[in-house]
Amino acid sequence: MKVVILAGGFGTRISEESHLKPKPMIEVGGMPILWHIMKYYSSYGFNEFIICCGYKQQIIKDFFSNYFLHASDVTFDFTNSTNKMKVHKTYTEQWKVTVADTGLNTMTGGRIKRIKKYLDDEPFLMTYGDGLSNVNIDELVKFHKSHGKLATMTVVNAGQRFGVIGLGKDNSVSSFREKRDVDGNPINGGFMVLDPKVLDYIEGDNISFERYPLEKLADEGQLMAFRHSGFWQCMDMQKDKDNLEKIWNSGDAPWKRWED
Repeated sequence: MKVVILAGGFGTRISEESHLKPKPMIEVGGMPILWHIMKYYSSYGFNEFIICCGYKQQIIKDFFSNYFLHASDVTFDFTNSTNKMKVHKTYTEQWKVTVADTGLNTMTGGRIKRIKKYLDDEPFLMTYGDGLSNVNIDELVKFHKSHGKLATMTVVNAGQRFGVIGLGKDNSVSSFREKRDVDGNPINGGFMVLDPKVLDYIEGDNISFERYPLEKLADEGQLMAFRHSGFWQCMDMQKDKDNLEKIWNSGDAPWKRWED
């Protein structure tokens, strides 16, 4: 099962750093948040990634083109008029990464539509390149396979900053709407499982996946919610980045399931 990561937006609400790099490349603990997301999926055995890029995409491409060197100890020997390089540590990730240019101004739905050629006929995982969680991916996939609908969305409770979701007793998603001051309803936490038929709900580049496609799927009873009550944090603003950095530095980051 492939993992699709949306990583093409401008990240304007964290412009302190996103004016220099794509938001998914902003670092937590010295590594891009994109890397943390990929390490998390990889810890469950999902190692094939499709990264939907747009804004400053070359930075993401450069990161992966030089990843082997980034992850290794290297000696550069310039003595005796030579220019030799010795790699001391040769372990790297067991990843296959497709970095796709999905357009500078393309909306989230359009980005997913554009990578159709890289998908198989089986369901795929999809999430945003700015959110970390300890959601159980195995249980998420198991839940998706159990209900037979086209889409599964992880839902979390995260205060008042996002639009909210109406849920039925069977965990079906019944509605989307903007937040209100009294809201305590669950919100879209990303970490989705999608059937390829979902792409038929996306007409083109100017479609926001969170609007018409998900709303239409909900109306047709084809969108189910996977409830997650554990850790979840998006990196929407600088204070979110600072909080994730603090959690990582504590040595007890909930999303760190891998060994160093």
